[in-house]
Amino acid sequence: IQRQALEVLYLPRPSLICMSMATSNAAYPLKFNIISKCGTTAARTAKMQLPHATVDTPVFMPVGTKGSLKALTTDELSKLGCRIMLGNTYHLGCRPGPEILSSSGGLHGYMHWPHALLTDSGGFQMVSLSKLCNIDEGGVTFTSPYDGTELRLTPEESIRIQNGIGADIMMQLDDVVHSSTTGPRVKEAMERSIRWLDRCLAANARPTQQCLFPIVQGGLDSDLRIQSLDALASRDVAGFAIGGLSGGEAKSTFWRIVKLCTERLPAGKPRYLMGVGLPLDLVVCVALGVDMFDCVLPTRTARFGVALVPEGQLQLKKRQFETDLRPIDDRCSCPCCTGGYSRAYLATLLKEDGVTLGCSLLTAHNVAYMLNLMSEMRQSLVDGKFSEFVRHFFRLQYPNPTDYPEWAVEALKSVGVSLLSGEDVKKSSCNVDGSGDVEVK
Repeated sequence: IQRQALEVLYLPRPSLICMSMATSNAAYPLKFNIISKCGTTAARTAKMQLPHATVDTPVFMPVGTKGSLKALTTDELSKLGCRIMLGNTYHLGCRPGPEILSSSGGLHGYMHWPHALLTDSGGFQMVSLSKLCNIDEGGVTFTSPYDGTELRLTPEESIRIQNGIGADIMMQLDDVVHSSTTGPRVKEAMERSIRWLDRCLAANARPTQQCLFPIVQGGLDSDLRIQSLDALASRDVAGFAIGGLSGGEAKSTFWRIVKLCTERLPAGKPRYLMGVGLPLDLVVCVALGVDMFDCVLPTRTARFGVALVPEGQLQLKKRQFETDLRPIDDRCSCPCCTGGYSRAYLATLLKEDGVTLGCSLLTAHNVAYMLNLMSEMRQSLVDGKFSEFVRHFFRLQYPNPTDYPEWAVEALKSVGVSLLSGEDVKKSSCNVDGSGDVEVK
């Protein structure tokens, strides 16, 4: 009976109520000041003021899951220009635990990071550790991959841990399902995420120091996404995240869901697309109106010997680079490219005993590439040349226009950018089924 009552109480509100509540003047520990908007697309650049940093958006946030970015110190990351990075509530809650973090002055003091932090709530682990967890209305019970002990994560406990971590931006605990999931489970997870959001908001002991983002869910079903969007927009929050994507779904569906979300979320608050980090995806989704991204791509690819460059990727372990004395990218200002380290040297390190040093140098380069890509997009928006930037990006990545990914061409055309004609076009509305209104179920 109690659960049924909760379900009735926390079902999505009517859109009229959503709009009135979304205009609240709450004193968030976040200010989002839009500096410039693209005259063609939905892209915009802004300054997001947080307790520990002012962050320029659109922004890419490197992922330090367990309180560290693999192969880089926090000083090195700061010198690259990074002003916000991620930590993960589940892993930090396991090790070192909230008590150690609290006594260290939060994660900022523990990892010696003076800038902004965002923490994932632990919801994603319901997918990544799905064989080790059980979900019910109260929360989720994990079997620790470290020592086999049980960890009970409820909305309240997730926020308690995140309050101890001290992140500038906390994420709600949501009920996450894989993007390929269909049927009643998607609706159940979406509605439960709304109920859990209200419990997270009530549990936040530091609302004037740490803001909380809700997460839009609903899988690939446009109707469920709209229900989630309307319900979340009615809550008094500082920003919004779009979750449940980047799980292998068709790109033609991915971009339509993103566009559906950005068009319905409040214009004056930041929009965060979770787990998305391919350079192509960043450019397209900024055009669709996304402000924040995170992904393990730059660090994970570095560990496999892959360098990110404007033309794509370099597989440095290939034999062709063993005698290549050029830097990874002579246009790059990272410590690797300006420090005299050649492709040949890196190729040797990555194959021999110097793999640790090689990964460190390559990680610095890849993170710098991602941060610079976002900086270039921001500058193009200030200069009123974002459409030109997009076309230039595609010409570098795909010298032959026939190689342009069809989904990207369609996505950009929907916001007024024609890659093939070289001219801006009238924006079009399109649905997730490719015809009109996101209709994939």
